[in-house]
Amino acid sequence: MKTRFNPHISVDCVVFGFDLNELKILLINRDSVEDVKPDKNKIKLPGSLIIRFEELHQSAHRVLQKYTGLDNIYLKQFGIFDSPGRLSDEEDVTWLKNQTNVEIQRVITVAYYSLIRLDDSKTTKLSESFNAKWYSATEVPDLMFDHNKILEEGIKTLRNELISQPIGFNLLPEKFTLNQLQQLYEVVLGVKMDNRNFRKRAISLKYIEPLNEWQKGLSNKPAKLHSFNRDEYEKFINKNTLFII
Repeated sequence: MKTRFNPHISVDCVVFGFDLNELKILLINRDSVEDVKPDKNKIKLPGSLIIRFEELHQSAHRVLQKYTGLDNIYLKQFGIFDSPGRLSDEEDVTWLKNQTNVEIQRVITVAYYSLIRLDDSKTTKLSESFNAKWYSATEVPDLMFDHNKILEEGIKTLRNELISQPIGFNLLPEKFTLNQLQQLYEVVLGVKMDNRNFRKRAISLKYIEPLNEWQKGLSNKPAKLHSFNRDEYEKFINKNTLFII
């Protein structure tokens, strides 16, 4: 029986979310919930073998749409994982054979990372079926294949790019406080920042636009809300090379 998948190339997606306190990672069961055995509950990154005649980015978008219910989200390729030992577990080899009807000894995967607002993510039939859950980035279990290594590289990439590109705004609400922005940087970078210096720097950047709105539902003094102004950022980046807060 022929398969519509290319059995030797896959995409795997490191999906990041931020709940204003910690960085989250979206993980799924290897098998659908109804097929999971108590002693065989394997966890992995969302991913898929690519479909024949499908471009890589199309495969990644397909995976993300099915598990998050979102179409227009930040997605970037960050690495290729081609170790011949990726399929070292015979059970995993058997699982792949059952999925594709092809004897597979080696799969090369192309890794992407995605940034989504947790409030925007939606439950889909597929995410329910494969028990998609958000895990703390500091409490990730042992994953299938080399997915822990892929995740580690994804986090390194996120940290490096956070200080040179305005990608962090994809993890925050559209309207955020400066404290929330600082918390994002501290959590992702793993450093403590001086509050006064951070606020001073953030306020000086025209693309972090203050709004005539404040937080709601707080008993104490509400904080002023801000938004990311892409037009102002484009003007800024033409004159500067780094986005460092």
